[in-house]
Amino acid sequence: MDTNSEIVGAMSARDALNRHARRKNLALKIILYIFMTAIAVVLLFPYFYMIVKSLKTADEVDNPYAGFFPAVPQFINYVTVFQTGGYGEGILWTMLIIIFNLIAVPLSATLIAYSFAKLKWKGRSVMFAAMLGTMMLPSAVTQLPLYIIYSKIGFLNTILPFTVPNLFGGGAVYIFLIRQFMRGIPNELENAAKIDGANTFTRYARIVVPLCQPVLIYVMVQVFLAYWGDYYGPLVYCTSADAPRPLALVLYNFITDNSSGTKTNILMAGAVFMSVIPTILFGIFQKQLIEGVTMGSLKG
Repeated sequence: MDTNSEIVGAMSARDALNRHARRKNLALKIILYIFMTAIAVVLLFPYFYMIVKSLKTADEVDNPYAGFFPAVPQFINYVTVFQTGGYGEGILWTMLIIIFNLIAVPLSATLIAYSFAKLKWKGRSVMFAAMLGTMMLPSAVTQLPLYIIYSKIGFLNTILPFTVPNLFGGGAVYIFLIRQFMRGIPNELENAAKIDGANTFTRYARIVVPLCQPVLIYVMVQVFLAYWGDYYGPLVYCTSADAPRPLALVLYNFITDNSSGTKTNILMAGAVFMSVIPTILFGIFQKQLIEGVTMGSLKG
């Protein structure tokens, strides 16, 4: 009888401890969710404020006593964005640059990365180290030499500075990430194809590249985001009146030109449009973007 009582008492104590642990975990989760929600509200408020401003009239924006929300949402502001200020032309130039680079960067970067990862040739390690060394150079160091080179070969005031260089890999970071991913692909797959008579390019195109889909998605999204929001490059290389002006540069000029008389609500509508596409892309490819941060360290 005493033994049964001891067993029942032990079980009751264990159940009590389990209930206490569950309550403690639940309390910690609630606190964590409240903390994360508070951070999300703080981070999202500027974006929400921008959307609200974009739906107001010009008088409501300039009136300090107007309510936070618009009396009547002015969706016409988004139409006005494309009717004035060169936003429509800016989108065309931006999409032209992006579409070219979405093809050129993955194609050239995979070719170079495949050579570093799967082919054996004299000086490969030295060339790879030299390529990685370019990642250590700040962009400010190469800005002036690049400007002089582009000026000598007639690239200024065109979209060529944003397209032609990307035919050579698009940057050491992309080549490095793809190369590391390719090193994780078993060599047995290529060896089997080689026995069946597949040449180097066939193995590259039909075996290695299709297996690199995760890292290629990451690279393509990064390329899109880089040129969608790039205003500094066009600001430096496109200075003439008839030069191409991508969307980010158009928006930048409107913000900095005090004599243009541009209404704040129109500027906010343009800024919302600029931010919608990256937000959608992040939502769709969130997993690939997060994995891409550690992709180089995990592969190979």
